[in-house]
Amino acid sequence: MKLKTLLLTMIFMSSFFVCKADEGMWIPILLKKYTIEQMQSKGFKLTAEDIYSINHASLKDAIVGLGIKGQPFHHFCSAELISNNGLMITNHHCSFDMIQKHSTIDRNYLKDGFWAMSNAEELANPGITASILVRMEDVTNLINKQINSNLSEKEKIQKINLIVKEIVKKTEQGTNLRVSIKPYFNGNQYFMSVFKIYKDVRLVGAPPSAIGKFGGDTDNWMWPRHTGDFSMLRIYANSNNEPARYSPNNKPYVPVQSLKISTKDLNKGDFTMVFGYPGTTNEYLTSFAIDQTQNIANPAKIAIRTAKLNIINNTMASNDLLRIMYASKAASVANSWKRWKGEIQGLKRFNTIKTKQKLEDKFVKWSMDKPKYKNLVSNFAKLYKERKDIALADAYIKEAAYSGAEIIRFVSSFMNTIKALDFKKYDANKDNIINATKEFYKNFDLNTDKKIMMAMLNLYKENMSEEWTPELFNKLNNSKDINNFVDKTYSKSIFSNRIKFSEFVKKSSQKSLNSLAKDPIVKIVNSILDFRNANIKPKSDIIDAKLHSLNKLWIQGLMEMMPEKHFYPDANSTLRIAYGEIGGYEPKDGIEYKYYTTLKGIMEKDNPNIYDYNVPQKLRDLSAKDFGNYTQNGEVPICFLASNHTTGGNSGSPVLNDKGELIGINFDRAWDGVMSDMEFNESICRNIAIDIRFALFIIDKFAGDTRLIDEMNIVNE
Repeated sequence: MKLKTLLLTMIFMSSFFVCKADEGMWIPILLKKYTIEQMQSKGFKLTAEDIYSINHASLKDAIVGLGIKGQPFHHFCSAELISNNGLMITNHHCSFDMIQKHSTIDRNYLKDGFWAMSNAEELANPGITASILVRMEDVTNLINKQINSNLSEKEKIQKINLIVKEIVKKTEQGTNLRVSIKPYFNGNQYFMSVFKIYKDVRLVGAPPSAIGKFGGDTDNWMWPRHTGDFSMLRIYANSNNEPARYSPNNKPYVPVQSLKISTKDLNKGDFTMVFGYPGTTNEYLTSFAIDQTQNIANPAKIAIRTAKLNIINNTMASNDLLRIMYASKAASVANSWKRWKGEIQGLKRFNTIKTKQKLEDKFVKWSMDKPKYKNLVSNFAKLYKERKDIALADAYIKEAAYSGAEIIRFVSSFMNTIKALDFKKYDANKDNIINATKEFYKNFDLNTDKKIMMAMLNLYKENMSEEWTPELFNKLNNSKDINNFVDKTYSKSIFSNRIKFSEFVKKSSQKSLNSLAKDPIVKIVNSILDFRNANIKPKSDIIDAKLHSLNKLWIQGLMEMMPEKHFYPDANSTLRIAYGEIGGYEPKDGIEYKYYTTLKGIMEKDNPNIYDYNVPQKLRDLSAKDFGNYTQNGEVPICFLASNHTTGGNSGSPVLNDKGELIGINFDRAWDGVMSDMEFNESICRNIAIDIRFALFIIDKFAGDTRLIDEMNIVNE
């Protein structure tokens, strides 16, 4: 009887967190130890050394993390090198902001697309960086041996930060390398990533938004998908092929490795691998955390962004100039808004809270005779109960107050200077403020911003008690008060007028800086920041520090409880491998999705009266002509599904076949399985990629930019 019970327990335990066939975001340097045999059993024909090596060229040398100046290690997207002249391919939405900044009414690259027919025509993008990994290293022991076990959790974190800074300084010294050290497994392990970061990244090509963003926000996160979500960039380097600031004398970067491109047919069950920089996942959250996400934080954020999107969409529909100005903003707001909706649906569908509770119940029984873990689950319960109201208040202060009206974020970007009333500091930063001012007002509409602020304050009034509302807002009793308050604020603020504020910045003095502190927008920003710093952040920080300690212990406990399992760390914007296979899925009973879409589907959706479905005339014409070598079964393939475990940051990642050849560019996940950041379910979680053959078709047949085709190493074997 005891043996039977033990066997049943082992079977039950193995169903929790044991990685399903395609689950996981794996660290490249550990592939040989944990993952490569499983990948090869699914059809992969290369070795771990072919993927990651510091001794010879490998696939990792062709993978790029796109970042921004000041935050190069926070990769907003991935990209891949596809020629020996620094040519990269990524998503259209990854380059959307770049395309938008280069667009005007006369040169509307969002609407018409952009194709450089020579290197001289390629457009510089100040502030965009391209990181290429040189090597990774496990530095856990190097850090832990310097930590005294008697330190408090807060003291440990402070000590670790000092140690990390010292390792980074020592590794970077005397080199042009840049180093990032990040925690894995909630701080149980640390890996160092060493990069070369290139600062001259130029826009080479992008299809019209009617192709690159076909379907718009309506189709975002959805399947079937017919979006040509790709764009072309190029890395430039100095005469020594090393990172350098933009210069007209820079040359196209010559990479150690670039990807071959396969135009071979894709079939159900084919091996796929995604190699890129996934942003953030939380696969090991407890039921209490899932409950707050599903029932408190996400619903609040969805309501706030719905109100904001309604206003922005009405603005964009009013004229073409406003559509250009707000296109990137609308996409940014809508992206997370729709994902949060999908997360709620998926978490409910697969009853994730109950699944987590079962694991926690088993953990409680397992830990009864282990003092280190005995009260862990009950401590989680207490902390998340304390956190409930704070989590809702923080969602409102961030989404509605701080990230609501754009003018609030703009002013807050240099609030430290204003509050300090330090004119020397202000004057030294004047050029940056002037540049930020130009960028902000280029895409700012006063009336739209006023409407957004009114909507945000009304939501505050309806949903938050005075205890969790900034004092300045508590004085507003109804919508009439709110509207009057907003009208008066914008009419009196110098920030509402581009010309006045620009002149103010150029001619500023200590006296004028003192007067700026009395501006009504500054008062609002102060009210928001002061309230959060006094009433939300201190409480949140205390709870988060305790949760950090518990989460670290939770992972330790799970690893002890399931020693047979190969755990993968949550995504943290570092280079990862995900593998799977091409295939569709069943979203609901009686419905089965195919794994691919074709050009025929674009023509079926074509509707000149709907902006997101208005197919360019040239593509309509091409749909009835010769498709070249970019077909399968006589059709031009557009997108395909696979079971790779991906998340934000994986946008632009290469999808590779069993030989490590590029077959697609990852750009999205299917909405039905978007809860994969918290629970991956192999039956329904799918990544969406543009078929590389459609990108080649557009470059060749639509754009006629054959010089780009000639650069690439295209194979069909």
